[in-house]
Amino acid sequence: MKQKTVIIIMGATASGKTKRSIQLASQYNTSIISADSRQCFKELNIGVAKPTAEELSSVKHYFINSHSIHDVVNAQVFENYALNAVEEIFKKNDVAVMAGGTGMYIKAFCEGLDEIPTVDAALREQIIQSYHENGIEWLQSEIRKNDPLFWKQAEQKNPQRMMRALEVLKTTGKSIITFQKKKQISRPFNIKKIGIQLSKEQLHFNINNRVDEMVRAGLVDEVKSLLPYRNLNPLQTVGYSEIFEYLDGKISLEQSIEKIKTNTRQYAKRQRTWFKKDDEINWETAKRN
Repeated sequence: MKQKTVIIIMGATASGKTKRSIQLASQYNTSIISADSRQCFKELNIGVAKPTAEELSSVKHYFINSHSIHDVVNAQVFENYALNAVEEIFKKNDVAVMAGGTGMYIKAFCEGLDEIPTVDAALREQIIQSYHENGIEWLQSEIRKNDPLFWKQAEQKNPQRMMRALEVLKTTGKSIITFQKKKQISRPFNIKKIGIQLSKEQLHFNINNRVDEMVRAGLVDEVKSLLPYRNLNPLQTVGYSEIFEYLDGKISLEQSIEKIKTNTRQYAKRQRTWFKKDDEINWETAKRN
């Protein structure tokens, strides 16, 4: 590769992106930029399936343990962070590797986003509180009524994405969709996209097995330690919300574990749908473990 190139490894959760990205980074003697919206938080570990300590030490990773759950992190923040990371990597290497499953972050990096006005912290807290009190049905209803533009293409079972859209709407009076650039930015480097795909059966097996491993590794204790921060936006996510329900006495531990598996499978389905729309992705079939 003569020109500077970013190789992006993408796909559903538990599809094998970490293993493939480390393989590529080792091949090109370069670093990895994580494109995962949760692994950047240093307080979250087991529930976000971070690479192991051995994997992190074998290759330098950016955007892992880089932020606190008290920080505001979104696609715009990631775009700026990742561009700076790429610039740093390119000082020594012609190739950088990016790996992750957060489609909006990857889209922001590749195409750019318009700057979204800052949202008041009190408004964000109010929306999160309303979500906790009224459930996802309230959130879906608010989006459906007030932001039909976003609703048509929303991840309708993803509370984080919907809360983000609602806070932008209440701040600006405009749909978050209107802040996506109408014309893609041309980056001064090549971008090669590789998608990792598995059969539905194998992916579900991997997800179920991973959740069981998380529980054995101490997921409940990790979530318990985060109880004081449960209303923060990074914790409105699969793997944590369900354990909070268990700790509240609303469901049993077995039920919470099954909910994590179900919600993760649904999340993986949304990821697959998102990435299948991108004609620039070259798909690889991952080998069975």
